[in-house]
Amino acid sequence: MTPYFKFLFFPVLFFLFSVHTTKAQYYSYDKNISLGLTFSPNMSWLNYQDGDSRESSPKVGYAYGLVADLGFARNYYFSTGLLINTLYSQSTANGNADLVEDKTYRLQYAEVPLAIKLKTNVGGAARFYGQFGFTAGVKVSGKERVETSTGYRAIDGDDIFRLGLLIGAGAEWRLTNSLSAMTGLSYNNGFTRTMRDGSPKLSYCALNIGLLF
Repeated sequence: MTPYFKFLFFPVLFFLFSVHTTKAQYYSYDKNISLGLTFSPNMSWLNYQDGDSRESSPKVGYAYGLVADLGFARNYYFSTGLLINTLYSQSTANGNADLVEDKTYRLQYAEVPLAIKLKTNVGGAARFYGQFGFTAGVKVSGKERVETSTGYRAIDGDDIFRLGLLIGAGAEWRLTNSLSAMTGLSYNNGFTRTMRDGSPKLSYCALNIGLLF
């Protein structure tokens, strides 16, 4: 090995090693596929049709499950997962107290979000995102409790499927090269009827907390 070749060999080797290390660190954080766990407290309410005498008050519920971000281009992701979403709402009679009872509803769905998520470039400790799409849910349980009673009973005439419009934004906070914490807010507007009685639609706002691996 000539002195001239030695002079070029070691700097080039060092450069290639540095590039490989940098790319490995980049792809470990900004990867095409991220799987994670989420827990989301929420506030939900029923939207009754115009002319109905009932009013709905929001109550606190929660959701938990798996989330997945699947990249198809730089900064563009298809976001999905599987969530068990428990939603509470209170319906209050307004006028016809003899005909309509005050009730608390507890509805639980297995939901699959189907959304497009747009993420900013990696910079510093966090990257930000916005998402837009839909959620498709199948009813797991539907219960109601009359205010004069202490126990829940099955809802008569609750619908099996729920479809909602999803809008959200938030941030992913880098913890390590392979782990990020997710925080965000989302609004889910119910499209479909929740139950036969009053034909209300169910909507909610959620605080999204999770870990992405």
